[in-house]
Amino acid sequence: MSTPAAPSVGWRAPEVVEELPSLRLLVAEVEVGRTSSLTGVSPPDIQERLRERSSRFRGARAVSIRLEPVPAAYRGFFRHIGLDPDVVRTPIERAVLERMIRGGFPTGGLLADVLLIALADTGVPVWALASDTLEGSPGIRETVEGEQLGAGRHERLLPAGRLVVADSRQALAVLFDEPARAHAPRGDTRAVTLFAVQVAGVPTLFAEEALWSAASALEAP
Repeated sequence: MSTPAAPSVGWRAPEVVEELPSLRLLVAEVEVGRTSSLTGVSPPDIQERLRERSSRFRGARAVSIRLEPVPAAYRGFFRHIGLDPDVVRTPIERAVLERMIRGGFPTGGLLADVLLIALADTGVPVWALASDTLEGSPGIRETVEGEQLGAGRHERLLPAGRLVVADSRQALAVLFDEPARAHAPRGDTRAVTLFAVQVAGVPTLFAEEALWSAASALEAP
């Protein structure tokens, strides 16, 4: 199996650089090597990895996950941008809460499981876009009033000043939220653009590891 290429750093609009200098987007382009549908049932090796990660988040660790350095960094960033992390949970806390409620990490299909494993391993959230729906590379900017999320006909309109992941044409995802449906990978998507959001207090090594974990799992034949 080949080693996934090193991630690139996404662009940032000037207002983002000025107001949030530590916010970065790390991006990795992946050619899917698995023959399974990205939205279908995960292969046995991925299911086994997901079960093993579930066993790591029991009892005291699940309750205290917010105190660990990387989850705490995302909580701090949420507060900095006006989100209460006890109301709008960070990705790792949301995943661990779901694990506690269900008694294990629920499987959501191959791609969803691969991204969840990367999150569980590092605390760094990773999302995926269908590369063939993008115009240029992704970056971070603020929205303008009434801007539509994504290219789909029925996507919602966004207020001004929301932080979004965008390409050169449109907003693709609200920061820390799922991509617009028109840009989410389909079952037969073979070229995927992964991105991880890094904030102050999150080591670059962790963000790169999260992307490497997801990329290598998808590239595996």
